[in-house]
This record gives sequence, structure tokens and C-alpha cells, in this order.
Amino acid sequence: MPGAARDDAPDPGLVPATRAALTALPVEVAPRLLGGVLEVTTGAASVAVRITETEAYHGAGTGDEPDPGSHARMGRTARNATMWGEPGHLYVYLSHGIHSCVNVVCGPEGTAGGVLLRAGEVVAGEEAAFARRRAARTSRDLARGPGRLGDAVGLRHALHDGIDAVTGTPRADAVARLWLPAVPLTPIATGPRVGVAGAAGTDAFPWRFWIAGDPTVSPFRWGRGARPA
Repeated sequence: MPGAARDDAPDPGLVPATRAALTALPVEVAPRLLGGVLEVTTGAASVAVRITETEAYHGAGTGDEPDPGSHARMGRTARNATMWGEPGHLYVYLSHGIHSCVNVVCGPEGTAGGVLLRAGEVVAGEEAAFARRRAARTSRDLARGPGRLGDAVGLRHALHDGIDAVTGTPRADAVARLWLPAVPLTPIATGPRVGVAGAAGTDAFPWRFWIAGDPTVSPFRWGRGARPA
């Protein structure tokens, strides 16, 4: 089993994430996660990532506006079941059959929502992150993109899908803990989500949030059919 999750925050400006702090709509929680830290311990290795970029996704019936870009847009399935559970669990899904991507479940239990952790800065455990991300040339590239972030912290679909980042309860070989900034970061940048097809990737859904000027933020690209005319 992995070592116990740490009780002390990795930075004095952070506070432990709580269910209550994550019960708002994902589009409201997503900017709140910026500057927060996700720490994952697997075996003897711990990696902590400071979150620099997020994207919000709403499931069917969540919020006032249907989100055609969400995995839960058509309702509950075996794949997206974690999104319908308690806030603070992590929805870990497989992208393109290769990359494990990490989302923080948000909103009241029984409604579907998640915030994709798109990018971050590895602030602890860099050696372990480089061992997992052998293609990374520099520290900034270790978690610059959602697949890279998932690789760097060591979370894997489907082994770790549903792990609780509020209580730090172990799942399989891992313990995850999430901290939020005691004072929300301002100002922050916002815009369309990266690589999302159709209307869901346009300016109609400015649900991507990032720390402007941070070098670990991933590059933007339009999704299929989303580029403005």
C-alpha cells in the first residue's frame, strides 16, 4: 500500500479541498482550482503538481446550458459514473486509448460535472515525474497537457478512477490529496476549450481557465468544426 497522505499543506497559502468547496457548478469551480496542488503518492513515489490550467464540463441536466462537449452529455454510463458521485473524487478516463486524464468531480452528488486538469507545474517529485515522462525535455513539459499531467502524477485509468482526493483514502496503489489556494487567484484568463469539436469548442463555451503567462499552460488549438469562420 502507498504511504499515508500528508496532512500538512505543501504550501502555507493552501488549504485542504473540501466537499463543500467543490459543490458549485464546474464552471465556477474550475478557476478556483488554479494555483491549487494535486499530490499523488504511488508506492514510495510522491509527485505534486501546481494546477495552472483547467476546463469545466457539465453533464446532462447540470446548469442552465447543455454542454455538448461533456462525457456525461447523454446521461449516466459505466464510463462516466464517477462524474455523478461525490465532489472531490477524481474521474480518470482514457484519452485516445493511451493517456489517462484527471478530472476533479464537482457539483452536488447525483449531478454530473468535472473539471479537467489540463496543465500544471511539478513542484515536488520531479525525479519520479521525469521517470514516468521520459519524453519530457524540460521541467515545464512534465505536466503541460492533460495526458502528460496524468502520466506525471501516476494516476491510471481504470485503476484509479474514483479515487478520493478530499479524504486521501487509498485506491489500488495510490493516495491523492487536493489543496486549494486560501485566496482565489486573480486575475485569470479564460477562453474556449482546447481541441473540443463543434459548438462545444467555440466562444459559446469559454470554459477554459488558465494562469496568464505561466509557461506550463498548454498551447491552444481549435477542435474540428469549432474554428471561427
